[in-house]
Amino acid sequence: MPTDATAISAPQKSGLAFWMERVLEECDRASESFAPDPVHDLRVALRRCRSMADGLMAMDPDPAWKQMKKAGKRLFSRLGDLRDAQVMQEWTHHFDSPGDPVTSKLLEILVFRESQWKQEAAQALQDFDRKQWRKWSALLPRRAAKLRAGGAIFKHLALERWTAAHELHRQALRNRSQASFHQLRIGLKRFRYIVENFLPEQHAAWGADLKTLQDCLGEIHDLDVLWVTAQQAAVFPDAETRARWHGRIQADRASRVERYREKMVGTGSLWQVWRTTLPSGARMESIALQRLKLWASFLDPDFKHSTHVARLALQLYDGLAARGYLPTLAAPNPRETLRLAALLHDVGRAKGDQGHHKATHRLIVRLAPPLGIDGSSLKLAGIVARYHRGALPQARQASFAGLSTPQRQDVQWLAAILRLANAFDAERDSRVQRLEVGSPALEKENGFIVVRAQGYSPRDRSAEDIAAARHLLEIVCRRPVMVKTMRPRPTSQGTAIKRRKSASWGTSPGQPAR
Repeated sequence: MPTDATAISAPQKSGLAFWMERVLEECDRASESFAPDPVHDLRVALRRCRSMADGLMAMDPDPAWKQMKKAGKRLFSRLGDLRDAQVMQEWTHHFDSPGDPVTSKLLEILVFRESQWKQEAAQALQDFDRKQWRKWSALLPRRAAKLRAGGAIFKHLALERWTAAHELHRQALRNRSQASFHQLRIGLKRFRYIVENFLPEQHAAWGADLKTLQDCLGEIHDLDVLWVTAQQAAVFPDAETRARWHGRIQADRASRVERYREKMVGTGSLWQVWRTTLPSGARMESIALQRLKLWASFLDPDFKHSTHVARLALQLYDGLAARGYLPTLAAPNPRETLRLAALLHDVGRAKGDQGHHKATHRLIVRLAPPLGIDGSSLKLAGIVARYHRGALPQARQASFAGLSTPQRQDVQWLAAILRLANAFDAERDSRVQRLEVGSPALEKENGFIVVRAQGYSPRDRSAEDIAAARHLLEIVCRRPVMVKTMRPRPTSQGTAIKRRKSASWGTSPGQPAR
């Protein structure tokens, strides 16, 4: 596992195990009368579990995360209309004034709707599979414990949420529509949940502001829903009453928009405060690669092998490039594409060994690229990984057929390098430690490309695999590839011993002994 995957240390009344148990407790409380507070508390507990699953499943691809999140969302959504009806009643009381005919009529409608939605809520709780939830409660917290809260990977995940929320912020201030503020509320909430659940240090510093902003945007949404509800219910007896209510709602809404702007617009905005603490530049790209490695380590049963193959593949790539054998490839960063393909080439083994190279391709192309990893490079890496074994790339294969001619050349070259590097560790014992490509001047006469491998022996069982794996490289290079054993370089200690022996015989280093 990468070093970022160490245990979470969480307070007693927090963490996934606590909130999953809390869901079951709040189900019992809510079912008694479906009063506003228990319904709200149940939705909070469900939201906590879903937000943690959302963060953790970005690294851990176990399907149980998605299943738990989906079950929680189903119950959460079916309680949503009931909660809206209860919140609208609170806002109606807020705008109540003596002798106002709107209040009693609107409350009558909302109370009636509440009674209807309570029946739906009761059915939703009955349909909720508590037995399955308890099974997830035993399994998922153990998987969550493999990831360290506060680590760089969660800061990177928070940066992704920050980037998405900041774009929604710009859209909301540009068009000021109800829908855009609603989307901003959701985007900021997702950022807040990552900070709240996985970044304790940042949450201690930012938590109060995040809650204030969330409440502010939530109230803007509530006011928008209240106005739409009142209009649809036709509770206004005349245009004057309608205009008065609209004016009061809009005034309250405008005050909350202004409160939001005070904190979030300008050079000293909280957006900038938060951004300066999160990774950027080369650090961001490095953590993005760590995230992919962590994701792969959950799927690949022998990730140590894959990391070793990645090292060998890059040595082979660099050797071919330095000796002038490698043509100019079309990919923006073919070396990085090769690294990704090598690191991820065995993730398909999570689905079984048979045809795992095809499963690898499917898993990679469906993966959302972490911020800092180019999506097109990741998809190309998936195709390269698909050809690390099995049939050679051919135009009749769907994954290869959709590529342009320059992309096909890239895939053939990178897959050829990956195949050979993978064969050098066919026994998964890391015996071959280093690869070098010989000088063209020395090999020009015979027309060979010579690959020297430290730790290789032509008598090893892997020699057959290596002989077969070099075939694709020979096709793209249009010349034979010869694999030779690399002679170990003399160590400094060995050189010193030779010098001492030479001195004892009265000779200088490099001269024959008399």
